[in-house]
Amino acid sequence: MACYFRHLQTVFKKVGIEVTILNKRELDRIIPEIVRVKYKNCPNTWNEVKRRIVADEESFAVELKKRWSKHP
Repeated sequence: MACYFRHLQTVFKKVGIEVTILNKRELDRIIPEIVRVKYKNCPNTWNEVKRRIVADEESFAVELKKRWSKHP
């Protein structure tokens, strides 16, 4: 699950998300939605996340925070 999480620690910290066993699955569903990649396709998701972060990390972080805040 979520082969790219270890690479996103600074983004998670930036938006105030503490990854836990309880919320990791939900984050793993949200992130592919943000980058418009089919869920459970970890390599493609990471490639797109990486591309978005290089282009504009702040925009990705804002979108992640917005989507995360909508989940209980």
